Amino acid sequence: MYQLEFPWLLLALPLPFLVWFLMPPKRETSASVRMPFFDQIAKAAGIEPSEGSVIAHRSWPQSIVLALSWCLIVIALARPQYVEPPLEKKEPQRDILLALDLSQSMETRDFRATDGTLVSRIDAVRQVVTGFITKRREDRIGLIAFGDAPYPLAPFTMDHALVHSMVESLLPGIAGQRTSMGDSLGLAIRMFDKTTAPDKVLILLTDGNDTASRMPPLKAADVARTKKIAIHAIGMGDPAATGEDKLDTATLEKIASGTGGRYFFGADQEQLQSIYETLDRITPVEQKLLTWRPRVELFHWPLAGALMLLALYYLIAGSAGLIRRRISA
Repeated sequence: MYQLEFPWLLLALPLPFLVWFLMPPKRETSASVRMPFFDQIAKAAGIEPSEGSVIAHRSWPQSIVLALSWCLIVIALARPQYVEPPLEKKEPQRDILLALDLSQSMETRDFRATDGTLVSRIDAVRQVVTGFITKRREDRIGLIAFGDAPYPLAPFTMDHALVHSMVESLLPGIAGQRTSMGDSLGLAIRMFDKTTAPDKVLILLTDGNDTASRMPPLKAADVARTKKIAIHAIGMGDPAATGEDKLDTATLEKIASGTGGRYFFGADQEQLQSIYETLDRITPVEQKLLTWRPRVELFHWPLAGALMLLALYYLIAGSAGLIRRRISA
């Protein structure tokens, strides 16, 4: 689509004609013979003297060239442009961070798969989490793994294939045998501090209780609440166990409720799948559509046309005048 950036400048097109009609002719003095009886001669001739003026007369070709050049210059000042079709960019409005427990207990084979067989907890998590990542195509996703300490495995990114491959390669015990839930929340808060997304969601999955953190989980949750980070907590494991294997459901419930999230308990792979389906449903995709229409400036074409037209005319006129002078000589 072609357009003029300043179409109101086209009002200047009739300006030379207004100047021609409204402005007085150019006046200049010239050498003359002074006559002491000029008044008597004029009276005898029956005329009344008046001031004279010198008016330069233009030829029709010159007038046409000047008019066309003026029109082209005004069009150039109006800034013609070619506006290309709009380019659209979708900007995610939500960052989702997955914090997965990789303590040694995640290797326990007590999770019942959908076909009835027993699989390890980490195998069930891999399958369900990768499916969740596939559905969140329009969100930026990050990944944390925690054991003795939390480790950022993937920053917030739209490269979901990277996060998918990282989840597939997770192994129990690579981060240590204990559980640092509170420190993982602290790391998540620091990662969210570097994002600009208005909606921040942390999905925390663990099968035990905090045994290695320097920051208490509930204190970290209070900080997350002040930074408007919603934490959804997922517990899997045995709440009736003892020691490090005991699932601390009370703490997980407080973390979730205190930050505006929800707590879920997954007893088998089917329940775990339904949990992530629920999370996918209660966190609908939010995007901001940014549009931009590239513009190609075209003002140089009419401007170049005006300059070339004037140069060509005066070149031809100058050559013709030189030829006439040589012939007359």
